[in-house]
Formats: sequence, C-alpha cells, structure tokens
Amino acid sequence: MPDAFCSLEGKRALVTGGSRGIGAAIVRELARAGADVVLGYRTGAAEAEAVAHETGARAVQADVSSAEEAARLVEEAGRLDILVNNAGHTRDGLLARMPDEDWRDVIETNLSSVFYTCRAVTRPMLKQRGGAIVNVSSIVGVRGNWGQTNYAASKAGIIGFTKSLARELGPRGVRANVVAPGYVDTRLTEALPEEAKQQMLRATPLGRFGEPADVAGAVRFLCSGEAAFITGEVLLVDGGLGM
Repeated sequence: MPDAFCSLEGKRALVTGGSRGIGAAIVRELARAGADVVLGYRTGAAEAEAVAHETGARAVQADVSSAEEAARLVEEAGRLDILVNNAGHTRDGLLARMPDEDWRDVIETNLSSVFYTCRAVTRPMLKQRGGAIVNVSSIVGVRGNWGQTNYAASKAGIIGFTKSLARELGPRGVRANVVAPGYVDTRLTEALPEEAKQQMLRATPLGRFGEPADVAGAVRFLCSGEAAFITGEVLLVDGGLGM
C-alpha cells in the first residue's frame, strides 16, 4: 500500500533521466507514493528496464534535448498530473578552452529539454486545471562552480525558467518548483578527485554527501497535495551548503 503522507495515488508522473542515480531514485519514490510512473531515458536501456521492472514503471526511450523527441515522450506518457525534469549531464572545462559543442550540448540537454517538455505538458495541464512540475537544478546553478560555466548557466536558467512558468500557470492551478541538490553520491561525484571531495564535505554543514533518496523525497513532497500552496520555489537539498 502507498504511504498516506504525500500520497500520489491515482496520479501519473513522467520522470526524465530516470534510468540511474537521482532520476532512478525519484522513479522509485514516486512509485512508492502510489503514482503510475513513466520513466524517460536517453541511454542505459538495460538500467531503465531494470528500474521499470522493479517499480512497475513504464520505460520510454527519448532524447529530450530534441523538441520532437520530447513532445513524443510526453504524448506517449499520456495524461499527466506530474512532470519531473531530471535529465542532464556535464561537460566540464575552463571557459577559455571550452569548445562550442560542449556549451551547446550541456545547454540543450539540461535547459532546452526542460523548455521542450514543459511546453508539451502546459496546455493539457491548463485544460485539466491542475498539475505539478518539478525541475531539477543544482547548487551549482545558485553558487557557480569552477570549470562549470556551461553547467552553471543551464542550472541557473532552470531556476529563472521555473519561476516564470509558475507565474504563467498558477492561475489555472498548475504548480512549478525547483529542487536544487548539493553534492550527491552519483557517478558524477565518483569521478571527482579526492581533494575536491574533501573540500565539498568541509563546506557542507551536515558533513556528508547527499544520497539520491534525499533528493527523491523532496521531489515527492513538491509533487504532492501537501505542497498545494507552494509554487515558484527553489528547495535546496544540499546539507546546508547553500546557506
């Protein structure tokens, strides 16, 4: 039986980037809350199918950095009550040496994908006069980070985009919020040098990296009826790093 608090029973959710890491944790948490979950993924078909089998979700392959693919994903998902945009990646490097391709790829994958999927769900959600959108940003979009001008720009853009979206959709009962994780144990942080990890830990008051489940719980809350009067907000899930 789904948990009563922050229940999503009877809701259908689409989660992009849901095959691994934070995205997979979000799929698991929303399914645990009772939602019918559609798992969008670009790569990692075996991982996506494994998460779908575990949770009862339905996996759909799509590259949401393409407007056409994003629209197809939303159409295949069917009537949606919840959209969680989690798809994203990094191509780190100093600005002075950053190729145009690395800039465009990160902006398209992390930010344009949010525009494409939100545009695709806007009219249906406005028509049904209800819905919850949660866009996953990052503490880097709030504070910036060395060697991540492209990533920081994409994640900061998500924040401004979502606040504007919340103003547009609010009068019809559609909410839009942001979750901004701090440093979370995923494949991205595994690749960091040990000294960089220690610096991050020293700057985090709780003294640990986050877990994907920490982020997933925040997403579940913002998707639920318990957050019915919250829109346009940025919820930092960062162990206090952004204070």
